[in-house]
Amino acid sequence: MQAQQAQSYDIPLHDIKTIVDVPEYSLYYLLGVSSVVLIVLFLGLYLLYMWNKKRKAFNIKKEHYRLLHELDLSDTKHSAYAITSYGLTFKDDSPRHQEMYTNITNRLEVYKYKKHVDEFDSEMLGYIELYKGMIDV
Repeated sequence: MQAQQAQSYDIPLHDIKTIVDVPEYSLYYLLGVSSVVLIVLFLGLYLLYMWNKKRKAFNIKKEHYRLLHELDLSDTKHSAYAITSYGLTFKDDSPRHQEMYTNITNRLEVYKYKKHVDEFDSEMLGYIELYKGMIDV
């Protein structure tokens, strides 16, 4: 039995290979995908911010359009001045608008610059409604 214990364990092993470096790119793939996702996310947030900023921007044409349509025509003198003032915003939209604005301001002269003025007649109310109807924002 002692003969067997004296046997050497330094037998050459031919089936086990040495350690080989394996190229690993998964970290680079992760960093690349993460950076692309961050760029797309920041671009989306920027576009959302710009859209929201543009949507909430004050638009003078929309405001004057709203004021013209909410105008109380029973107060003739105030209405004549308001139509002249708010209509000036839309005067340069087209030659048709400019002609109508000139026409309506000439007709409104009768209702301005006096202490007491009469109510709008039906023809003038028709012109005012026509002018309000042709405005587009």
